Amino acid sequence: MTTKIFLVRHAEAEGNLYRLAHGQYDSAITPGGYRQLAYLRERFRGERIDAVYGSDLTRTHTTASAIYVPKGLPFQPVPLLRELCLGAWEQMSWGEILRMDRQMYIDFNKRPDLWHADHAETFAQVRDRMLEALRTIAAAHPGGTVAAVSHGAALRTLLGTLQGLSLEEIGCTGHGDNTAVSLVEAEGDAMRVVFRDDASHVPASASTFRRQSWHKDDAATEPGLWYDTVQEDENSRTAIAMLDEEKAGSFSVALAPDALRITDYQILPQFRGKGYGVQLLGQAVQFARKHGRDRLALTCGAPLDGYFKRYGFQAAETGDGLALDIRPVIREIPELS
Repeated sequence: MTTKIFLVRHAEAEGNLYRLAHGQYDSAITPGGYRQLAYLRERFRGERIDAVYGSDLTRTHTTASAIYVPKGLPFQPVPLLRELCLGAWEQMSWGEILRMDRQMYIDFNKRPDLWHADHAETFAQVRDRMLEALRTIAAAHPGGTVAAVSHGAALRTLLGTLQGLSLEEIGCTGHGDNTAVSLVEAEGDAMRVVFRDDASHVPASASTFRRQSWHKDDAATEPGLWYDTVQEDENSRTAIAMLDEEKAGSFSVALAPDALRITDYQILPQFRGKGYGVQLLGQAVQFARKHGRDRLALTCGAPLDGYFKRYGFQAAETGDGLALDIRPVIREIPELS
């Protein structure tokens, strides 16, 4: 009996938007990711699904809710479906990694057979556990149709392996956009890829990849920021944002009793409109979580209100400026307008 398994990459999460290396770090879905989930829900509306699985991280659980909630099914977490553990790379900016070790950065996407980082998994280990997870799921649903939500590098490795590729050859394959869907058919021990990385349900205006260039580049690189910390203690951080060796901007944050306050946030004029500004927000989010805060707060004035609201900031309950709830929790998926 043939089992159909829809493999889904999670919606846009903080690492995708802020250009941070998030492997098994438990990040949240962004406002843009929730828009993608509205389209994913529509894609599966008429599809019979018998069970929904996913890794046990918040971004995959949230993505799976677009499928299991409308169908009245439980979510079944499977840790084997997690993303590659990045070890020492976890929570670093991709700009920092590129500056630190350009060749290893390139190997991550182009030669996964050669890639390594301290305290990280290997791609071979990810391949083996992903195969184990898929076989277990298929065996539990003979003749059924299920969905399983996982992560970009893990799914690329799994799908390439099922297509008969070595790890070296997988480095020449493409990447799936956020919420991209693949279909695998399993019969006994045999599994074949029917199609992969289909994100046709997401319009260009909502696509993560349409705003990024790294997946188009032969070396899978893109300009990214790194940070020269000027001052940091247990209560605050000030850093200069650098692009290569040129100053691109700066930010300062300070702890308040109930939030992390952004006290300075700027990108120099020549770097604006290129997607660098939001990368500073990622630094603020990580500092806040490190120090036990689940909210960002700022007073930026009307000219910048629209910018920050685009990334989820809302009027603070106190009426003083804007605030962003950064708890990695599952929220309600909006309706399509």
